[in-house]
Amino acid sequence: MNATAPTFRIAAVQTVSGGDVAANLAQIAPLIGETADAGAQLVLLPEYFGLLGVRAFDKLVVAELDGDGPQQAFLAEMAHRYAMFVVGGCVPIVTEDPMRVRSACLVYAPDGRRVARYDKMHLFAFSDGDERYDEARTIQPGERPRAFEAPCGRVGLSICYDIRFPELYRALGDLALILMPAAFTVPTGTAHWSLLLRARAVENQCYLLAAAQGGMHPNGRATYGHSMLVDPWGDVVAEHAAGPGIVVGDVDPARIEDVRRKLPALSHRKLSV
Repeated sequence: MNATAPTFRIAAVQTVSGGDVAANLAQIAPLIGETADAGAQLVLLPEYFGLLGVRAFDKLVVAELDGDGPQQAFLAEMAHRYAMFVVGGCVPIVTEDPMRVRSACLVYAPDGRRVARYDKMHLFAFSDGDERYDEARTIQPGERPRAFEAPCGRVGLSICYDIRFPELYRALGDLALILMPAAFTVPTGTAHWSLLLRARAVENQCYLLAAAQGGMHPNGRATYGHSMLVDPWGDVVAEHAAGPGIVVGDVDPARIEDVRRKLPALSHRKLSV
């Protein structure tokens, strides 16, 4: 990590998405514009930014071919318009199974080109009274971790439930930044969201940017929110608790270098994945 490199401004957009893709994108566009006005060079959108429907199977109806569709076109346009990295938390991508999609985190460079795709590997399942989720019914899991290079260094990709699996991030190597788009439930968010985000930042000694769904959705589902930026020491740099909004902050290579110099935990590892 080059401690003399300049800071890299990043941002997260928090939404309360509903069941209409066009309406969701129209609400997100000005929030992306706000992050650009704040000087962001990378913006992260939450999981299900384009659609959070009434039923889990609603995502099948709006699934897109890889490289073609309104959500992908929107991400590419925003990246090109504002000359920034735009990361779509997840886009449903068609598979050979008509009943399941890939949940793909897509990265677009400042010229509008797509430069990375990560398919969600760990699929959420939860059951507590009337609140039940089983993503494996409608999502086909990805097979491999993904990262991409940005001016701040290596950036690791992940989606929501992935945050509970630290080995995913270890497999990505030396990271400057972890991206975490999510739609955490209120029970799991209240108990574990901040704890898990801070733990992943601390153990990888890097920044972590989380973009969340945060509020009561038209389908009656409540999501936890609390989009945030966490630094390599585990300090929360910025946070947006509830409702639509943005979080903005900097990846500072000098801060990463300072933490790693004082506590060289990464060099003390005895096991590798």
